Parts: sequence; structure tokens; C-alpha cells
Amino acid sequence: MNNNDTILSLNGLTMVFGGLIAVNDFDFQLQTGDLAGLIGPNGAGKTTIFNMITGQYIPTKGKVVFMNQELNHLPPHTITSLGIARTFQNIRLFGNLSVLDNVLVSFQKELKKTFFSAMWETPGYIQQEKAMREEGKQLLEAVGLLQMEGEEAKNLPYGQQRRLEIARALATHPKLLLLDEPAAGMNPHETMDLMNFIQKIRREFNLTILLIEHDMKVVMGICERVAVMDFGIKIAEGTPYEIRNNPKVIEAYLGVEG
Repeated sequence: MNNNDTILSLNGLTMVFGGLIAVNDFDFQLQTGDLAGLIGPNGAGKTTIFNMITGQYIPTKGKVVFMNQELNHLPPHTITSLGIARTFQNIRLFGNLSVLDNVLVSFQKELKKTFFSAMWETPGYIQQEKAMREEGKQLLEAVGLLQMEGEEAKNLPYGQQRRLEIARALATHPKLLLLDEPAAGMNPHETMDLMNFIQKIRREFNLTILLIEHDMKVVMGICERVAVMDFGIKIAEGTPYEIRNNPKVIEAYLGVEG
């Protein structure tokens, strides 16, 4: 692909905490429509990369460029509005809210309301809120949770909580979706469902997806390209086949060949 297809470019990203170099001179490009993986041992710097992309951390050195716009120093909410959404290692749902309300929370910034229009429930406010709820239900239908819309989020099985978290990310209308260990804690059946689900939402929502994952069945099963980190440095990048057979990767992460 040519440069016009590049949606995300990470150029020489470095993150230093005190005297600790968490990420060192990391380069990576995502093309529009990619489904790529970022793997490595615990502490390799993977989530730090996500935090730099989404504005939680300001890189010590290097640049994050999304759709030709540099993101360094932009606050997280601005980066979200530009079209980047993420999920987290630990699910962050509002457990006591309904499934639908968890999705609607992501729409609040789009609800152009004033104190008076909300208090008096003006026609414009009511119409906008109705459209918001309708889109929320459409998202729940897309992720297979519409029948659970009134259920409290904390009562959902683990796999469905992951789907709800992704639905909430989709509510921000992202172009790039970052998934941080989406298969963590899932049983084999849930993991297989998740793999199919990720591929489905990429098609239906025209997403570019970058995921961090320790489950090699997920990474090798759905990612078209994989980058491997070790001690904050990218040690390999390539197709799943190339990564699986890379001696550096086998030594640093996979542990055994095959």
C-alpha cells in the first residue's frame, strides 16, 4: 500500500518513566482496514503504546500521527473525537446501569443540550435523545446484545461484557479501534466467538483494528500482520507465519517452536 493508505503512523515513539525506558524508538504503521496485532511478554510496553496513541501519556520522544494529524499533546477526549476508540485490559463498565445505558453514556458528548433544553425537555432535545437511543439499540443489535438491553451490565456473562465494552467504543464512531487483551479471561468457546465477532465488526463498521493479545490462537487466527515487542523494543514484524517462525520471537515470547 502507498502512504495515502496509512491511517496511523508511530514514529520513533519513546516513553521514559523516571530512569525506566518503557518504550524505546518504536516505529509502526497501520494501513486503512488493517487488522493487526501487538504482542510481547508482560511489561514489554504494549499498553504504554496504546496510552501514547490515546493521549493518556505524552511521548518522551517521537510522534503519533493519525490521518495525517499529529496527536502529541492532544487530550484524550479530542483524540476520541478524531476517530480513535479503545477498550482496556480490565473491563470498565458501569455495573449498576443497564446494558443500553452503558452505550448511551458514550453519546453524551454528542447530545447538544443546554441546561434549559434538558430541564424543559424541548422538542429538539427530545428528538436528539430519541435518535441517540435508537442508535444505541442498533449497536446492541450489531453486537448481539439487544435482547439484554434492560439487564444490569454486572449480570452479563464475561464474554458479553466484553462485547458491551466494544459496543460502547463503537458508539464514538471510531475509524481506528484499539483492543487491549479482548480475550483475557475467556474460555475457548468465548474466544472463538470473539474472533468471529472482531472480524464481523471490522467489516460492518469499516474499522481498522489494532489489538494487544496474549492468546496466540486469536493473534495467529485473525491478524494479518503482527508486531512483537520485548523490553520496550520492537524485535519483529510480519505475517503470522513469519512471526511464528522467527527465532527471536520464539526465544523472547513464544517459548517453543510450532
